[in-house]
Amino acid sequence: MGYRSIFDGGILRTEFEKAGINTHFIHTIWKFAIENPNCEWNEIPSLPSAAYPLLRSKFKPLTSTFHSAIQSNDNVTTKLLVKLQNGSFVEAVIMRYDTRLGKYCGKPRPGGPRSTLCISSQVGCKMGCKFCATGTMGFKSNLSSGEIVEQLVHASRLSNIRNVVFMGMGEPLNNYASLVEAVRIMTGLPFQLSPKRITVSTVGIVHAINKLHSDLPGLNLAVSLHAPVQDVRCQIMPAARAFPLEKLMGALQAYQKNSLQKIFIEYIMLDKVNDEEQHAHQLGKLLETFQVVVNLIPFNSIGTLSQFNTSSEEKVSSFQKILRGTYNIRTTVRKQMGQDIMGACGQLVVNQTDKRSVENTSRMTDIEDFGL
Repeated sequence: MGYRSIFDGGILRTEFEKAGINTHFIHTIWKFAIENPNCEWNEIPSLPSAAYPLLRSKFKPLTSTFHSAIQSNDNVTTKLLVKLQNGSFVEAVIMRYDTRLGKYCGKPRPGGPRSTLCISSQVGCKMGCKFCATGTMGFKSNLSSGEIVEQLVHASRLSNIRNVVFMGMGEPLNNYASLVEAVRIMTGLPFQLSPKRITVSTVGIVHAINKLHSDLPGLNLAVSLHAPVQDVRCQIMPAARAFPLEKLMGALQAYQKNSLQKIFIEYIMLDKVNDEEQHAHQLGKLLETFQVVVNLIPFNSIGTLSQFNTSSEEKVSSFQKILRGTYNIRTTVRKQMGQDIMGACGQLVVNQTDKRSVENTSRMTDIEDFGL
């Protein structure tokens, strides 16, 4: 694999311990590398003498490079293309919000602008969800923890990142070890993101959900449910066959009991597939014993790859009213960002030449506006 990223924390820590170097210096190295991405190792002051040859022989400040960025017409969304050391590309998306547009207890929230980074955990994805562009790539490779963290490093040069959502390319829980290490790095020095500002999304990898809370307490879990019954789920999400709905709901029940946190439920609205009133009632009954926030997501076209249509606004509104009114389930409708740059939910697929511009995007609800 060549040089390792300095943000591959576990490997760096092991190498330092083998060489008898105090691991306390790792945070100093990370801070310097973030502030000086093109630095030479001998420029870092006050390290033990044994650290310099070790760093030079095995590590780079960054193994990935910031290749390009595409800005949405409304300047709210930026899609980053990042080139990895092996020549592959991944995408990450910066979404900018104004806290004052969110509501808390019926009133505008205090504060001002902030940014959320949508981050990738794999090159491609093996889940094969039929409504998602990334799935058409197939699975290429897992990212190392360093390659995950480096997306945050690149993005932080463009915007002050306050929240991170693992909703980019790949299934995060299928790259579990790298995910856990990356999140631990992000929540430690020098990044110091709060766990409650990090959200991990999954199609429902049951065995990983079962250990997530003990490994990463305090973060937000989002589940890509997308259908209230197993047969419909299998039609649109082939991977659901391996994780039956009954087992998934059991894992979520245990997770909620241990974490005492609300769970996000992501539900893509597909016309005449999962958006009828009967589906809303089935979903309501499935979730009525849980503390959840349901996020209804209008389907984003993935061009000629699409076999679905977007539900009408009337159907989405009716679906929302049933969940809210009949089952008292907090339900939001995601207003998309980044559609004109193929940076919205389900649209991430590596295409270096794609600079389509269709229309201005509207603001979506941010993680902080749910008031969890």
